[in-house]
Amino acid sequence: MPSVTNIKSISFLKSHAAQISEDLEMNGNPFIITQNGEASMVIENVKQYQEKESLIAALKIIALGEKDRIQGKGISAADSRAQLLAARQSRP
Repeated sequence: MPSVTNIKSISFLKSHAAQISEDLEMNGNPFIITQNGEASMVIENVKQYQEKESLIAALKIIALGEKDRIQGKGISAADSRAQLLAARQSRP
């Protein structure tokens, strides 16, 4: 996790949006924006946002799989391999 050194006020954001955009593109460190002295939002570049969203989606899938495994749903890895092999062999 990058160090949080880019802490700026909302008024700075309003007057320096282009500079913030350039900084995000150059070094990728997100900006913490404050309002009335308290953290209000985080600004990050699109690539970081998309990577984070993909990671969250993957973690959700893993968590759902683990929940099913604990509940006894699903099949073993060996059974899964056997099913895949059978499906491949039944293709024309």
